Amino acid sequence: MGPVPDANTPADRDDPTDPSDAVDRILLAEAMPALATAQVVVIIGDDSGGLAGLVHAAAGSGPARQLRLHHDSATGARTARRLIAGRGVPVEFFEQLDAHLLSDADVVLLRLPKALAELQVIAQAVTSSAPAGVQLFGGGRVKHMSRGMNAVLEKYFGSVHASLGQQKSRVLVATDPLRTDQESAPRQQRHEDLGITVCAYGGTFAGADVDLGSRFLLGCFDRLPREATTVVDLGSGSGVLGVRAALDLPAATVTGVDDSSDAVRSTAATAEANGVADRVVAVQAERLHAMADGSVDLVVCNPPFHRGTARDSGAAYAMFADTARVLRPGGELWVVFNSHLPYLTVLRRVVGRTTVQAQNPRFTVARAVRRGATA
Repeated sequence: MGPVPDANTPADRDDPTDPSDAVDRILLAEAMPALATAQVVVIIGDDSGGLAGLVHAAAGSGPARQLRLHHDSATGARTARRLIAGRGVPVEFFEQLDAHLLSDADVVLLRLPKALAELQVIAQAVTSSAPAGVQLFGGGRVKHMSRGMNAVLEKYFGSVHASLGQQKSRVLVATDPLRTDQESAPRQQRHEDLGITVCAYGGTFAGADVDLGSRFLLGCFDRLPREATTVVDLGSGSGVLGVRAALDLPAATVTGVDDSSDAVRSTAATAEANGVADRVVAVQAERLHAMADGSVDLVVCNPPFHRGTARDSGAAYAMFADTARVLRPGGELWVVFNSHLPYLTVLRRVVGRTTVQAQNPRFTVARAVRRGATA
């Protein structure tokens, strides 16, 4: 699973009631000349709603401005909706990064993603769908930016330059889009040692590679319960775990669930590439809220332990609680995590009887059996 959206740090905020931060403010300052005449403004990656609020407040006596917001993360979009609600900011939310969002955009304001591949997908979408006069402004914290971001944008725009840094933040300004008319294909890699072809769009965690944690968990898949027929790959990413489970358990149907739209597309593409698209469905959702209690035989999971660039186990704990709810009595969770994390205690308390199936200095694979079973 890819990292969840970064949170604003309190030091970035002057007013605790204002969700904007230094990146939002420098983005607004750099884009103000373009915003003065813009009628359609697209905002991408604004998980706090702070940037949308600043743009709306700066409208003044300018033209009637239509604000649109897209976030790859379902959690990020939900958070932005919640924070914008009641603030009087008229924003239309779009789930897909496509022509419906971008076809008449005058200005695109972007919180720069961590992954260069995700930035490439955004740049490609803007240049293929937005008008020739579109201007893109991408802001980020200087410590998280790289020259690679400039190089990605230069593939899609005729002019790219960086602003002066302010409050440890900077903006990349891209204009003169180079037209592209075809959607980028997913990156694809065959892993013969695992017997699987992996496909990845955008910023999907690990791309078309297979991260070491998932590899360690896959080494235990010969011990998965063979009678399982309803399987969930929670935080599916590229779909490696769910697709391998579908290949190993031919009677099972698998639901890959991820917060990221790029990850959902990747899971579907990986299932198609391995001939199991008829038994693997990919769903964008914030964990397992839509799934019924006691409806699942098996969950496989490689949970995140970062929120953006900061370590945060909160997402993993919430995933374990959701898993405990949807597993039938006797259903199993197979999960991999960094060995130094205190997850065994949490799993025993939240899910049920938990045993270590494999362990090395870096990773632990655990099997947790849902309470209510005699197994």
